[in-house]
Amino acid sequence: MTDRKMETRADRGAGTPQSTQVAWWPVHEFLTAVVAQANHGPLPVAGTPAWQQLEDGDPRKLLACAIAGEHHVLRVEVAQQDRADAAKDVAAVPDWKTLQRGTAYVPRRKEIAC
Repeated sequence: MTDRKMETRADRGAGTPQSTQVAWWPVHEFLTAVVAQANHGPLPVAGTPAWQQLEDGDPRKLLACAIAGEHHVLRVEVAQQDRADAAKDVAAVPDWKTLQRGTAYVPRRKEIAC
């Protein structure tokens, strides 16, 4: 659907291993263009009775699944951002030694050989 070629080079640093970072917006733009090009009118939501009644060969059935998959991509991107924000919060703690351990702290002890 697109003419872009992915370039993979070992000397790109962040490309080795390949990134698993997910971005929703390019997926949304791609699917919007695909649905517009298909020109099949309104699509039923994947899994609904209207979707189930479509023939397996009907392109609307596959397009509806792709649109549903877009939602998953969005959830993954939001989770990525949440993890990145949490990591920044943790990194911003000025002095870990001054933090109170609270009542949940369990001291280490030597293991006793049996």
